[in-house]
Amino acid sequence: MENKKTFKFVVVGGGIAGVTCVEQLASQFPSADLALITAGPHIKAVTNYKQVSRTLEEFGVEERPFTVLQKNYSNLTFIQSAVKALDAKSRCLETTDGKVYGYERLCICTGARPKLFTEDNPYVLGIRDTDSAQDFQKRLSQAKRIVLIGNGGIALELVHEVQGCEMIWAIKDKAIGNTFFDAGAAQFLIPSLEAHKAQKPVPCKRPRYTVEETAGGTSHTFTADRNHKENSAPTQHGSALGPDWHEGIVLQGAEQGGHRVMVEYQCEVEKIFTPTDLLSSPERVSNPETVGSWPVYIKLSNGKTYGCDFIVSATGVVPNTDPFLHGNNFALADDGGLQVDDQMRTSESDVYAAGDVCTACWKHSPLWQQMRLWTQARQMGWHAARCMAAHVLSEPIELDFCFELFSHITKFFNYKVVLLGKFNAQGLGPNYELLVRCTKGQEYVKVVLSGGRMVGAVLIGETDLEETFENLILNQMDLTPYGEDLLNPNIDIEDYFD
Repeated sequence: MENKKTFKFVVVGGGIAGVTCVEQLASQFPSADLALITAGPHIKAVTNYKQVSRTLEEFGVEERPFTVLQKNYSNLTFIQSAVKALDAKSRCLETTDGKVYGYERLCICTGARPKLFTEDNPYVLGIRDTDSAQDFQKRLSQAKRIVLIGNGGIALELVHEVQGCEMIWAIKDKAIGNTFFDAGAAQFLIPSLEAHKAQKPVPCKRPRYTVEETAGGTSHTFTADRNHKENSAPTQHGSALGPDWHEGIVLQGAEQGGHRVMVEYQCEVEKIFTPTDLLSSPERVSNPETVGSWPVYIKLSNGKTYGCDFIVSATGVVPNTDPFLHGNNFALADDGGLQVDDQMRTSESDVYAAGDVCTACWKHSPLWQQMRLWTQARQMGWHAARCMAAHVLSEPIELDFCFELFSHITKFFNYKVVLLGKFNAQGLGPNYELLVRCTKGQEYVKVVLSGGRMVGAVLIGETDLEETFENLILNQMDLTPYGEDLLNPNIDIEDYFD
């Protein structure tokens, strides 16, 4: 630990949180020595940043060589190596190449790694960074059938993008995409899984949902037109993929043709077999295919077994805290993230964290929740840099306004998707009602009301309602007088409130 170079600020991680943090620090302290430590030669840069409204922001993410940062900030040293160990007491980091670096203040932005449902199986692939996406693309080009496990953002993107390959999509929920949507939104999107046919928009009646407590738990009831149907249905990792990671790469299987997706609802993985295992298995296959014709077989908890070329595990992420925990006293959250307060400080002195590696453990605004998304990685990295700067200068700092209201813009199945506030009525118990407007093939609008006030919304399609709804949520205006007219397509809602 002798002869180490000491930096005023060290940031670990070349993803969006780390790069945003180090850029802010480098521009605020142009004469201070800063270091960015990251395992790969590339960093993730925010591109085409656009502030859509007070809290909504849109941007692209590009992988760029680290030299781009070095050109912009002469006071920044780039260290390409993974971190092997942290000694928080003596304020130094050891990298895997045996070098030691000191810091005055450290920000950990190492993101998260895929939470694979089984480790060390050559037929199970997680998609998280550029290398794993390229591996997936290569294996897919030889594949006739794959099984996809998981129901979050990457799963939703894959089922829409993959062509020329049969896909069995196993989800543990009753509806697709439940991280982001309720069952109604899932039903709106389901036709997009089938052949891409232009559908003429057909306005439907606006169902009004209420939620009531029953003996068996919470039940959702709604009134709508009678045609409405109930739903059936420790390795080194690079930085996480960008929000449009699948654009510009061909996700083409070994066969001709487009989408062939079969969804298996409410099931989990029970067992993975090789052809040899299957031959000697006492249970054999409940819906037998030719044993030996597939390299791997997967048995689901609904009793079905499928053979496939490989399995994609898209079942969420685990915070990448490993190299920092040994010998230190970090407080960890239940989800494994480093606990941070509202100034992004961990429990270790002068050690901060931002992005997927950390868990926001301050008292949240009633309209905000943490989700490990691109927007929040950028916001946390930016806020962490502001806090580190304020603490160096002994200045007071307040929680940034972006943590007042959860907001996220993305795209699923070629639809623009805007999520605001408690968009899935998170944490509201039974005390809320939903208003829904749906035009098949065109838009899906859902509003969450609590005590007559808007607390959340899901907007799918080009609705142009995001700014109005954001204002209504932030203002907490009593909307009871407007009733169902709030979503009446014949009334220009913006004129009411703007």
